[in-house]
Amino acid sequence: MAATKTHPGVEEKWIGKEIGGTILKHPDSTCLKHNVSTHPSGAVHSITSPRKALNVIRKHSLDDYGYIKMINFIRATKCSASRLMGLSGAPLPWESEDFLRPVLQDDPLLQTGRGAVCPPICLFLIFSNVQTTESHRQKMDFVLLLAQGLVLNAGTSRSSTMGAVAELREDEDEAYFSSYGHYSIHEEMLKDKVRTESYRDFMYSNPEVFKDKVVLDVGCGTGILSMFAARAGAKQVIAVDQSEILYQAMDIIRANHLEDKITLIKGRIEDIKLPVEKVDIIISEWMGYFLLFESMFDSVLYARDLYLAAGGSVYPDLCNISLAAVGDAQKHRDRVVFWDDVYGFNMACMKKAVVPEAVVEVVNAETLISQPTVVKTIDCNSVILSDLEFVSDFCLKMTKTTECTVTHLLYYHTVLVMFSTGPQVTKTHWKQTLFLLETPMDVRAGEELSGTITVRKNKKDPRSLFVTLKLGDRKQTYSLQ
Repeated sequence: MAATKTHPGVEEKWIGKEIGGTILKHPDSTCLKHNVSTHPSGAVHSITSPRKALNVIRKHSLDDYGYIKMINFIRATKCSASRLMGLSGAPLPWESEDFLRPVLQDDPLLQTGRGAVCPPICLFLIFSNVQTTESHRQKMDFVLLLAQGLVLNAGTSRSSTMGAVAELREDEDEAYFSSYGHYSIHEEMLKDKVRTESYRDFMYSNPEVFKDKVVLDVGCGTGILSMFAARAGAKQVIAVDQSEILYQAMDIIRANHLEDKITLIKGRIEDIKLPVEKVDIIISEWMGYFLLFESMFDSVLYARDLYLAAGGSVYPDLCNISLAAVGDAQKHRDRVVFWDDVYGFNMACMKKAVVPEAVVEVVNAETLISQPTVVKTIDCNSVILSDLEFVSDFCLKMTKTTECTVTHLLYYHTVLVMFSTGPQVTKTHWKQTLFLLETPMDVRAGEELSGTITVRKNKKDPRSLFVTLKLGDRKQTYSLQ
């Protein structure tokens, strides 16, 4: 959007950046000026979005050093955006170690740590309307605001397939998939009858849903869900998994004479290409601790947005996240009070490290002291990636009065129509997730305990989570990693 402003020393014509209907201006009420002639060859429009900038970085598989060299190369040679976009591959023009030397002192596009702008935003900005020279930097306050706006307004429609997990390199994600190459974890999941029989009973009881359909199984593991789908009448099942367990799945499929119906593909769903353009059904057992831990659901959404045909369905289709209060004085003594006196030594400082770690274990239903409340409902057919980070107010109605105290808040999830992982029903391998309170809270039956829960991904490891609970004047952030 063009505008005009008179200010000493500043040209009258300028181009402001519009985000969400708001024109962003520099805090001193002047504008960060854009002059097309100052850009090399005037090729400003070759990198017109952070997404295109990300494609450049991914195309050349740039690590941290490669990114630094590229930025300094652009600065030193005044490389045009069109030339940068047109580079086909090795050798890259910035491979010399000379390009590790900054062209600009304290270059804002090479800053690291808190508040730094991520590389795709930086590369976009260097060819965009915002100059980042010494005279216009102003500590990058405006650039940071612009970058924040670009990020917050990206990927908010169902058609978006990008996300933190999708952008992980294979080597960055290796530990996650390696953990599913061990047989013990698959044995534990298969022996979880609540989990496995619920999927089986759903598919076998609804053959009309699967008859003659093309089904995609995301994260197939041993292939058990794929075989259920084939037996339920699916015409074709495509089973995808990146972990080494896929090789055993191949033998399992052949041993059960289902190789004519089930096609196995090794790789991340984000990195492979399916042999069909669209599928009718997506099935997956993506749920982690606290439902969203491991962020496997991100991959299901990626597959849904890319491959699910119009009118198709994702199963499970609805999930609830619930909270309840727990009063368990013995557990609180074992987990928290323990550190006050350890073999005669005061280790109370350990509480600050212990309490923020969420605990995953089976909870005795008799220790529940409130009615559960749903804090998040997820419709797997319509939810978008950004909805998986959320803030929700809650109110817990207490059901018991004694000298009991709230020592924990308990989380569990319910997969509607299928099963619950709550403490009142048969235990599952998901167990329940506990958030310890360092200091218990006194409560009475009939009282209501109000609070707020905030769930967000760990930016350094998008498969782990941060959960912040606010109860009255208390606030604690917990990690699941």
